Amino acid sequence: MNVSNRRQNRALNCLQDPQTAVNNNSLSTSKAVIIVAIIFLSSVLALGFLYKQFPDLEDQERQHLKLPWDLDDAKHLGLVLDRYKEKYFYEVLLGVFLVYIFLQTFAIPGSLFLSILSGFLFPFYFALILVCCCSAIGASLCFFLSNILGKRVVKMFFPERAAQWSIAVEKHKHNLLNYMIFLRVTPFLPNWFINLTAPVIGVPLVPFALGTFIGVAPPSFVAIQAGQTLHTLTSTSDAWSWTSMTVLALFAIISLVPVLLKQKLKKKFE
Repeated sequence: MNVSNRRQNRALNCLQDPQTAVNNNSLSTSKAVIIVAIIFLSSVLALGFLYKQFPDLEDQERQHLKLPWDLDDAKHLGLVLDRYKEKYFYEVLLGVFLVYIFLQTFAIPGSLFLSILSGFLFPFYFALILVCCCSAIGASLCFFLSNILGKRVVKMFFPERAAQWSIAVEKHKHNLLNYMIFLRVTPFLPNWFINLTAPVIGVPLVPFALGTFIGVAPPSFVAIQAGQTLHTLTSTSDAWSWTSMTVLALFAIISLVPVLLKQKLKKKFE
């Protein structure tokens, strides 16, 4: 058995053995599910309360006040919110903020359209900071929920994939911040998978949250820039170009430069 196979077996054993799991807890599965369900329902009620507090809308407008599942939804919602933004700026801002965090916390698709929508509604740099903050907060809350229930989900659905990532995390344990930034910039692992498995395989919260905040900036930059011309977009692929892909690749390389320099200096002084 080669070294990589032995590492993968150890990682799988760590996921399967509750005594060796890094984030093991004493909650039963039923209690964990109940806690997550209560948090989810409380979040939905909070969003419902926010919806009720929004100013009165015309019938044709109210039908568009919903989570954007595609670009058309984002366009219609953007036009509605833009009409009320000047008079109800903080209500619109709070709505985008809470909905974005809700989607990130529970790994629900749609945050890309909210990033595009933020670029349409707000000044560029304000929107960029907003999206980065929402991504970091939502991912951290998902991290918390995964600590409660994630080990059971990972063990059931993604044991081998999580074991492979566990090996990679072990390799980069001294450079986890840079590694997290690299993963957020690049599409090698989906964000929902990173949020779900990070606490299970022992990624600490601080590099996870900070790496998320920094790492989502480059792809958010592209989405927000596209949002400034939302009315002309016909699909999300219009937001991507060779220039934007080159920028993302450049950011990914930059995130690894400190790691490479650190390794080079370490070899030099050994």
